[in-house]
Amino acid sequence: MPNEGSYEAALRRSDRIQEDLKVNPKKYTMLTGDRPTGRLHMGHYFGTIKERVRLQELGVRTNIVIADYQVITDRDTTEHIRDNVYNMVMDYLACGIDPAKTMIFTHSAVPFENQLMLPFLSLVTEAEMERNPTVKAEQEASGHALTGLLLTYPVHQACDILFCKGNIVPVGRDQLPHIEITAKIARRFNERYGKVFPDVAGLLTSTPLIPGLDGRKMSKSYGNAISLSMTAEETAKLIKKSKTDSERNITFDPESRPGVSALLTTAAICTGRDEREIAEEIGMGGSGQLKKYVTQAVNDYFAPIRERRHQYEDDLDYVKDVLHDGNARANEVARQTLDEVREAMGMVY
Repeated sequence: MPNEGSYEAALRRSDRIQEDLKVNPKKYTMLTGDRPTGRLHMGHYFGTIKERVRLQELGVRTNIVIADYQVITDRDTTEHIRDNVYNMVMDYLACGIDPAKTMIFTHSAVPFENQLMLPFLSLVTEAEMERNPTVKAEQEASGHALTGLLLTYPVHQACDILFCKGNIVPVGRDQLPHIEITAKIARRFNERYGKVFPDVAGLLTSTPLIPGLDGRKMSKSYGNAISLSMTAEETAKLIKKSKTDSERNITFDPESRPGVSALLTTAAICTGRDEREIAEEIGMGGSGQLKKYVTQAVNDYFAPIRERRHQYEDDLDYVKDVLHDGNARANEVARQTLDEVREAMGMVY
């Protein structure tokens, strides 16, 4: 977690960029991405995908990496990875990511990008990599030994951002250290070999953390996440099963009533209303009434997205074409950047 001073500075910079984006969107190149470890859910949608679509429509150059190599940072198998990747592309398309405007690609298909790891690794110390809070958190969560890939995870992310000359990355506060190490790598490379890379800034997202249906962080592994690919019936079933409490009167109190409050937050985000207002309206209707309201709110919000998704499920060839095209474009961009890097380093023979 960055200290308060650096967070405040990052927030001020992010606010300035948000203002500038309205008038100069073409100055900016965005890179963001996801690990294909399972289905995308509501937390992903409101936390980041919605923002990607907004930036895309503003006219920013938008790039999304499906970080398939990063799946093996903390797990021993790539089982289901192809299915997860294709489903991720379907989710993106259904949510409004337009492949004509946004380059969608996978790590493993862009060798020129991964080759940047070698010069970049020479620009950071072991201590700087180990200090990264995401590396520590991932290692603790997986119970794995610290692999070389997990240790160098922040450097691989720097390759993702810098190969396409990305200068903005939408992030939550906890991911700011990744941006800091990327900015450090870009700065050190430019100082050592000559200017190739841009200044990089985190675009801090203002979306509140979307709780899972049990009040904990929304996560597939907790079984508390509403996936974008779920049917209306599956959504209803999951919400119905969610734990509330025995108190009949519905109130918003995240500390004492995490289950009830998580449901209220879910409904609030989907309807644009305030949690307390919804709680007051349901009042003595109890958890049964609350669950009905939440189910309706979620299913109404995601109905058009799910309808579009069904079209892509029936057209896997198109989904594959989107990915092949994105990978080809990414390779071309990465090849040009790698050429510039080798030129700056005097390694063209």
